[in-house]
Amino acid sequence: MKVKEKRWIRFRIHLVGLCLFLGLGVVLARAYQLQVIQKDRLGGIARNGYIWNVKLPPERGTIYDRERHELAVSIKVKSLYAHPKQVKGKDKTARSLSKILGLKRTDIRKRLNSSSPFVWIRRKIPPKQAKQVDQLKLPGVGLTTETQRYYPGRDIAAHVIGFAGQDNQGLEGLERKYDSVLRGPQHKLVLMRDALGRVFSMSRPAESDQGLRHLVLTIDKDIQYRAQAALRAAVKKTGGKAGHCLVVDPRTGEILAMAVVPEFNPNTFRKHKPYHWRNRIVTDCFEPGSTIKAFLLSAALEESAISLDDAVNCEGGRYAIGGSIVHDTHDYDVLSAAEVVVKSSNIGAIKIGCKLGYGRFYDYLASFGFGSATGIDLPGERKGFIRPPKKARLIDQATHYFGQGMTVTSLQLAMAMAAIANGGKLMRPYVVKSIVDSSGNVLHEGRPKVVRRVISSQTSHEVAHTLQRVTEEEGTAPKAAIAGFSAAGKTGTAQKVDPKTRAYSKSKYVAAFVGFTPVVNPRLVILVVVDEPKGVAYGGVVAAPVFSEVGRWCLTHMRVNPQSLMAAKEMEVTSTAPAVASGPPAATDVRAETKKGSLPDFRGLGMREVLARGRSLGLDVVLVGTGLAVKQHPRPGGPLQRIGKVEVTFRPPG
Repeated sequence: MKVKEKRWIRFRIHLVGLCLFLGLGVVLARAYQLQVIQKDRLGGIARNGYIWNVKLPPERGTIYDRERHELAVSIKVKSLYAHPKQVKGKDKTARSLSKILGLKRTDIRKRLNSSSPFVWIRRKIPPKQAKQVDQLKLPGVGLTTETQRYYPGRDIAAHVIGFAGQDNQGLEGLERKYDSVLRGPQHKLVLMRDALGRVFSMSRPAESDQGLRHLVLTIDKDIQYRAQAALRAAVKKTGGKAGHCLVVDPRTGEILAMAVVPEFNPNTFRKHKPYHWRNRIVTDCFEPGSTIKAFLLSAALEESAISLDDAVNCEGGRYAIGGSIVHDTHDYDVLSAAEVVVKSSNIGAIKIGCKLGYGRFYDYLASFGFGSATGIDLPGERKGFIRPPKKARLIDQATHYFGQGMTVTSLQLAMAMAAIANGGKLMRPYVVKSIVDSSGNVLHEGRPKVVRRVISSQTSHEVAHTLQRVTEEEGTAPKAAIAGFSAAGKTGTAQKVDPKTRAYSKSKYVAAFVGFTPVVNPRLVILVVVDEPKGVAYGGVVAAPVFSEVGRWCLTHMRVNPQSLMAAKEMEVTSTAPAVASGPPAATDVRAETKKGSLPDFRGLGMREVLARGRSLGLDVVLVGTGLAVKQHPRPGGPLQRIGKVEVTFRPPG
């Protein structure tokens, strides 16, 4: 073989080898690209060919009241799905499911014709329907377990709790505010398919090890129920449009009850209108009317602009100011500053306000929390409105002194009254007592927080005892009195603005009463508002009875002893300046008369106190009726040595 031919053969061998080497290099490079560089992307594409993921709503933590009664829980329910490619006899299947589920056959048929390998037919169906579907054994149709939010108390505290949607997402109330806290770990429904799209495996792995977290509220379920029942009855009786009842512990700022009418059932929230869901206690603003006089008096006393005994000329019920005429309900002439509040004179309030000065009054209103959010842990809170001094005309200032031309929320009003009740401290309100895990460990604890001191304890004491007279016969709210307990508060009856005429309506009012009980060492602040009551619209007639009913029940529920309260009152009167109240005789009056050897005046006392005092004097006491003592025989003042028996008649207050 010639040398030239050998070289040619050698060249062809090298050329073929080089081509094989280059081909192998391309294959290795491509393999590296597919298996290393693009591994994740291509793996995802491959998995999508045989795995189908369906996200399921996460389970939510439980919401409890302060005594660990369940208010919102997650329950297991069945959801119906289908694999359209595996369904045989789609018309027959749609017809069978339609009869059980109550859905249109055409809608079910449309879903069964889907090109998707998985479709929901209906989620979260009742157990009875789930059992009926399961008994049919329909090919391509299956049931899986999901969680659904359930509210065992139905409308109890519904406006506080709110509700969750189809996918267990918080939509209103605490469910929305604390959605990230209550939301548990995400789950998936994983479907594995063969080449023909047939499902052959399912599982439900959790993506997170995070456990459930639960809310413990300050709400007392029993107090909440009672407040709702009393409010509901009052709104119905008066023909009102709506109403609120708020119960607060003035010492801590804890919300014990938050009742709103109209009510709704969060289990079927879609059947109610959106305005039914609204928590009007934090979202609605209204003119406070004469309730603001309690805070006007507080500011005036704190600034020493007046004293309780100062005479105020109420001008016979008619007063010209700022080009307008202000009228009183009654034609008062001269009243003391205390009587201006007790009898609720608008003209008297203007006179006190002028002595104080609008600038200082505005500062005190702001200090009491009006015009700013309270910071409560609920969504949708509004601030209300107070006209700044620079923008307030003389007539604007005058109307602010008796609660018109400004707006507040029910929550602001209640917390401001709590500041008077607790010795002058404005507290931050809250409804979540703690956040706990599934083992009961406290992850976060809500604690009382003093926002600021508004007035001194001495001013608080003077105002409290002035407001006590409001609930007595001389005041505007004797119907707010609570048998066996002392109570204080202020009425308000404010005209509403007609949105069409933009003037005050002559037929639409907001009737309110806000107060606290007992007067010494208060345990409760209760606010009652009835919107647009028909007929008599006075707060002392419409709202005060609800305060009395709820207060009496709550104090009994909380095991507050009326006798111990009387003893506390005696200590208070002995250790402080004489009280300004001039109503039913206090226990000290009874003792004073006893020392003189005369029969004491039992009028105004509760049955237990009358029995205790009478028997301690060796008297045979006969009780007639119930409530507070209104009459006795023999009359008070007679010599004790000649009296062996006394008959005392009682009557419910109001």
